[in-house]
Amino acid sequence: MLRVAFATWRSQPGLTADDSLAVEPLGRRGIVVEPGVWSARSVAWEAFDAVVLRSCWDYHVRARAFVRWLDRLQARGVLVINAPPLVRWNLDKRYLADLAARGIPGEPTVRLGRGQRADLGEILRSHGWSGAVVKPAISASARGTWRTSTGTSLADQARLDRLLARGAVLVQRLNDRIATAGEWSVVFFAGEFSHAVVKRPAPGEFRVQEKLGGTLAPVEPSEALVRSARAALDASVQAAPAGEPVYARVDGVPEGNRLVVMEVELIEPSLFLATAPAAADRFAAAIAAAL
Repeated sequence: MLRVAFATWRSQPGLTADDSLAVEPLGRRGIVVEPGVWSARSVAWEAFDAVVLRSCWDYHVRARAFVRWLDRLQARGVLVINAPPLVRWNLDKRYLADLAARGIPGEPTVRLGRGQRADLGEILRSHGWSGAVVKPAISASARGTWRTSTGTSLADQARLDRLLARGAVLVQRLNDRIATAGEWSVVFFAGEFSHAVVKRPAPGEFRVQEKLGGTLAPVEPSEALVRSARAALDASVQAAPAGEPVYARVDGVPEGNRLVVMEVELIEPSLFLATAPAAADRFAAAIAAAL
């Protein structure tokens, strides 16, 4: 039997309910899954045939430590899924500029460096935006993410200044269509489309996370929309050559036959295995093929 670690985090050291769905199909392939907290010094990662990054949901608040951990695993010859070069590239949302340079449609974004002096109201006015989303360049699960507008930018300036004192920040045009069309998550395993869900925010909210009142449901994207999401994945692989990711989630808002990309998630995305009957088996097959 092969042993694979699913890397978790200290606040939830066990497997998530969704990731647990992959245990049985991996077992049928002769692979045993064990959870391991990524930051725990007691875990003997070299004893595993692979380490799969799953619910490492504090990586963004401990980014340097997380990268050092990846570096150590790579130096010791531990197989990490997804590959560390992809993960490092995906860690900072500057990757959105790489995607834009490769022709992937996305929301217009201004990146501000740590400590940079920036006038939030002027950014909105100069770009003709009535509203924007502000977020740390290294973030996840909507942590530190908030909405501003031409009417509130003056009051929000101090909030931006505090963020900039801690790190780089993105100011991204607010896509109002999220409230109506929702944010779609298109999931791929070993480069092949698996399934998709649509996430909708609660009334008056723009963030789609369930903990903020958002809902999600399975959805069938058109072939054109899948191709659009796949193009974003291809551009990611071109930007950080490390082979095809074992798992990937492309998030965006549909606009006609294309997906306006909000994120490409290659580190620890929820894969929504429970929403598609064969998704867990496809995930297990992709992991098995990578070993």
